[in-house]
Amino acid sequence: MASIDVSALLTNMLNAAKGPLLQKWPEAKDYAETEFKKIGEAILFIEKQRLIGKMTEEQAKLHLGMQKNASMAVLLTLEGLGLLAVEAAINAALQVIKEAVNTALKFPLI
Repeated sequence: MASIDVSALLTNMLNAAKGPLLQKWPEAKDYAETEFKKIGEAILFIEKQRLIGKMTEEQAKLHLGMQKNASMAVLLTLEGLGLLAVEAAINAALQVIKEAVNTALKFPLI
């Protein structure tokens, strides 16, 4: 059974990302919520695949990296959001869930 709560991850990620995106938060919030949900679902997928032995640590890191890059691309489509702000927001979102995710997965994904 999965131990990662995507809803809790999402709440924590949004709270952490709000600071770096504060000036554009009203426009960015819905996009961030959608993208961070995708990141959370990717982490849940990784956990399930690892539990049944179908994904290596390297594959897991690549999978999360691809989702992170896709989320960055989406957030960068918002007018007025620069690369540094988007990268800071995603990094802050991942940092706040790092311990919970790495503990649940039993390896350093983030």
